[in-house]
Amino acid sequence: MNRNALVTGGAGFIGSHLVDRLLAEGWRVTTVDCFDDFYDPAVKRRNVRDHGDYSAYTLVEADLRDGETLAARLPGDYDVVVHLAARAGVRPSIQDPLLYQEVNVRGTHTLLELCRRWKTPQVVYASSSSVYGVNPNVPWKENECDLLPISPYASTKLSGEFLGHVYSRLFGLRFVGLRFFTVYGPRQRPDLAIHKFSRLMLAGERIPYFGDGQARRDYTYVADTVSGIVAAMDYTATPFEIINLGNDSAVSLAQLVGALEDVLGVNAELQRLPDQPGDVPQTWASLEKARRLLGYAPSTTLHDGLRSFASWLASTMRAEAATYAMSTAPRVGELRP
Repeated sequence: MNRNALVTGGAGFIGSHLVDRLLAEGWRVTTVDCFDDFYDPAVKRRNVRDHGDYSAYTLVEADLRDGETLAARLPGDYDVVVHLAARAGVRPSIQDPLLYQEVNVRGTHTLLELCRRWKTPQVVYASSSSVYGVNPNVPWKENECDLLPISPYASTKLSGEFLGHVYSRLFGLRFVGLRFFTVYGPRQRPDLAIHKFSRLMLAGERIPYFGDGQARRDYTYVADTVSGIVAAMDYTATPFEIINLGNDSAVSLAQLVGALEDVLGVNAELQRLPDQPGDVPQTWASLEKARRLLGYAPSTTLHDGLRSFASWLASTMRAEAATYAMSTAPRVGELRP
């Protein structure tokens, strides 16, 4: 019998790639997504367009805060729940912290309570590298005890980890929290740096360049992240774990822009801006635990990953241009001034 997974946020960037893989491997998959307006919902609908071709796929449009609707529409017979849904973004969370608390913490708590009722054996939770805050002890290890997040978004992700520990300890729910490190690749959200910079560079516009260019990020290609998630879905050795999923390297903003210039074949025009509140100066994952527990081994170089992203972006932009041309073309019998 095919294994059965519930993926929250399965229409998003990482979620849709995970669903691609699970369906290809023969899973039955239910996606829950509310198609919120953080970015154009049409983008997420394109992400899941091909999933409907699978008889083993079900899409449920619902808000995770609405426990009654979820209980009514979901059968609960899942081998594993992968919880990727969240209100995303460090900077936007500073503008509306209560919304982030409501969606990310209450939504997670609602889902865990349903899992308790369903007797779901395993939950895999998408946490974030942002929980480490401004921490000079790089590469970051999961056993860091004094975590001090510096954004509302980061605090909600850490709260989700704590909730997972409670439900693991009290109710026997296996909980694997995965701290993602700056995931990129095809379908990346349009607000994230690689996607945003690429579109601006190709349009000949300036890119927002915060600080002196020395801020560093551990960029992780989406296929590598998905491999880590799938491994976590199969993990059974202990009842609770927090595990980094990164690339075990740190790339400066200046290096990233240079790599994008090389891949896109254009020079970047910089709009120099001060450092942003809530942004940390560096992220860098220790992968020792991920390798040991999950056999995690990211293999995509930044250059190769950016080339894959650029190819997807070029195809996407051509499709967008064609759609725009069709929408503005005169209809038969229509006169234009």
